[in-house]
This record gives sequence, structure tokens and C-alpha cells, in this order.
Amino acid sequence: MIAPSPRTRGIGIVLVDGHASVRQGLRAVLEREDDLRVVGESASAAGVLAVVEQSRPDVVLLDLKLSASSDTEGLAVCAALTTRFPGLGVLVLTTLLDDRLVLAAIQHGARGYVVKDVDTSELMRAVRAVGRGDSALDARSAAAMVRSLSPGADQGRPRLTERETEVLRLLARGCSNRAIGNRLFISETTVKFHVSNLMRKLDASRRAEAVYAASKLGYL
Repeated sequence: MIAPSPRTRGIGIVLVDGHASVRQGLRAVLEREDDLRVVGESASAAGVLAVVEQSRPDVVLLDLKLSASSDTEGLAVCAALTTRFPGLGVLVLTTLLDDRLVLAAIQHGARGYVVKDVDTSELMRAVRAVGRGDSALDARSAAAMVRSLSPGADQGRPRLTERETEVLRLLARGCSNRAIGNRLFISETTVKFHVSNLMRKLDASRRAEAVYAASKLGYL
């Protein structure tokens, strides 16, 4: 946890991410901009409120996955921050993209949701928008939000994200996690995350069961 004394100009930002390398990279990118300044950091949910209390940022860049045991610990952090600091802008910056998760983040008080592989220029726009009190969603998060709010005629089917659908099609071809990652240009860890989500949504315990269930539901 780091909470340096804030400077007097620009948008003050606190970084909340479990990976030091990610925080270092974000700091380097953000502080190239004259109007953006990183005023604090936290590696975990513990102590975030104290860092924000001390540094008084305008924006908190928050990863939802702050520990190996939970993909959504950041939601509770978001709710706690926006409850205690009503004027604070929380911008979720995460690898997780799920229709319901985007909606849940907004319901927990986030002003924006951006996926980590977004262009730097789009991230800067999102930070500035949230810093001035507006909302900000990147294109994929906005699409996920629309899907989560749309009354579907297929309410009996689980909603799959675009990426999950891509992974599912490759699963159906018998591709390994590594092969899927290579084809989609994502890490094997990210593939495992999407496969896990698919198994949960399709109520399957094995990959073959997930493919069979998806076929019956009309996804393939």
C-alpha cells in the first residue's frame, strides 16, 4: 500500500490492483499525461479505504479480481468506496468481461467499466470522463451492459459473452486451452477463466458435457 501526498493539479488517481507490475505500468502510462497523477496504490482490498481517505483522489482504478480466491472481491470494495466517499469516481479496469458482471459493477456504484486490453487512448478518455463525474464504458462493456438489460426471448438459455462464444466454438473443435489462447491471442490463464465460466453457465462438469449442452441450446 502506498499513499503519497497528492499534488495540487489534475485528476488524482488511486490504483487498486493485485499485481505490482500492472500498477507500475499504469502509473507510467497515466503520468505521461499532464492532467493525470497517481496519488496512491493498494495491492488488495485491505486498506483501500485508508489509502483513499489519505490521498483523496478523484478516481479509483479498480480491478475486480483482487485475490486468487474471488473473481468479484472488487465489487464489495466498489460499494464500500462509493458509500463512504459519495463524490468519488470508481472506474473498473479488469480482464473480466461478463454481461452480469458489468451490470453488477454499475449497481455497486462504479461510474465506468473498461477491459484491460483497451487502447491507451480509450483508457485515458475513460479516466477523464469518470474524473469529471461522467460515466464511461468501452465498446465491449457497453455491449455487455445492453445484453444484460435486454429482455430476451430465450430467457431459458444462459447468456454467453462474445468471447465465451468464441471459446466454446473452439472447444467444440477439440482445441486445447493453449491452442484456443493462440488462436484468440489471449493467455492460457484467460482461456481457463472463460472455460470455467462456460462450465458454470452450462451446468457441465466436463468440457464434452459443456459442448453437448451448448449444442442442445442452439449455440453451435
